[in-house]
Amino acid sequence: MSPFNLEEYALPTKKLKESLGGALNQHRQKFSSWSSRKKLVVLALGGFFIFLAGSFLLKHFRKPPKRNNGVIVGVQSAWLGDVSVYLDELGTVTAYYTVTIQPRVSGQIMAVYVKEGQEVHPGQLLALIDPRPYQAALDQAKGALARDQALLADAKLDLNRYQKLLAQDAIPSQQYDTQKATVGQYEGIVESDQAAIETAQLNLEYAHVTSPIEGRVGLRLVDPGNVAYTTTANGANGIFVVTTLQPITVVFTLPEEDIPRLMERLNQLKKGQKLRVDAYSRDGKIKLATGVLLALDSQIQVNTGTLNLKAKFTNKKRMLYPNEFINARLYLEQKKNQILIPRVAVQTGPQGSFVYVVKPDQTVEVRTIEVGVTNGDNVSVNQGLKTGEMVVTDGMDFIRPGSKVHFSMPQKNKQSASSKFKRTQSE
Repeated sequence: MSPFNLEEYALPTKKLKESLGGALNQHRQKFSSWSSRKKLVVLALGGFFIFLAGSFLLKHFRKPPKRNNGVIVGVQSAWLGDVSVYLDELGTVTAYYTVTIQPRVSGQIMAVYVKEGQEVHPGQLLALIDPRPYQAALDQAKGALARDQALLADAKLDLNRYQKLLAQDAIPSQQYDTQKATVGQYEGIVESDQAAIETAQLNLEYAHVTSPIEGRVGLRLVDPGNVAYTTTANGANGIFVVTTLQPITVVFTLPEEDIPRLMERLNQLKKGQKLRVDAYSRDGKIKLATGVLLALDSQIQVNTGTLNLKAKFTNKKRMLYPNEFINARLYLEQKKNQILIPRVAVQTGPQGSFVYVVKPDQTVEVRTIEVGVTNGDNVSVNQGLKTGEMVVTDGMDFIRPGSKVHFSMPQKNKQSASSKFKRTQSE
């Protein structure tokens, strides 16, 4: 039996301690790294909330700008002007006419005579379908007509002979009647041949594809060399689509609650007068075209409670294209000499709409007004304000009735506003 060696057992124990110590150190490093990331996240969130709190306090508790014991505000004097009463609605541009050029005879497309996007006129040749089969059919119909006309002439001669022989009792009347019926049959055949010639001539004309309307040709749907069919069952989808762009129409909807206002205005129009309609871009910033109201639909849409209206535009500048979404502005009337102020000056309270009016001593008072028509950035005032009176347009959060104010406006506007204000007060 070999003696006990302590080093043989001590060596594995030492290696085990070293491996356990390395794993422990790695775990400590990961934990330390995770703790550092957690601290960074907490610090970032804390800074964000401090920023929000500071912005809130700065916005709600900042002191208003003052000068010589007065609040600096923006003002604008009321003025006289014309204001338009209109209705803004969403609309879709629709073509005045749209025609899919569908071939009326089948055959190979031999040539195309127009370019994509070209303007065409009624009757203009667009494409040619192989005319040879239809020319042959026409020649055949003409030959059949000539043959049957000769047979008809011979039958008429025999009928004349039988008529003379019947007068002499040389032939039975039945033979004469049979010949007479034969002449009638040939006459019917000749008429049928003439109809066949007309059909062949028509098919030959249809081989020359022309435009039925005036407009613009779209992208070509079938290339030369392909076979054009007359029915969709055989894969026909047309050769071109011709669209009339001048004039063009816009279809837009009107809520049913606005219909009485529209009808009242239409009943006031004289014979030949039409309501004006302007087309604007989707963002309402670009005026695209000006037209007139063309027609009203015959019934209200049950699902939406709206009435479809159609406006017509000359579209001289080609700003409108079919299927384009636009904003349609329908003008009902224009009111003259209305008192106007900026829309931002109007405030809303328990008693309704009001404005802050600057008095001659440069203090403000609250004035209840009756708002009329909103027109862009301005609004008309029906009651409660006179021309030349100055209203506060900026800084309303820092003033109260009786507050001392100073004007914040360009010097030229100050002088004009002050002179208007003095003239109004003196009157």
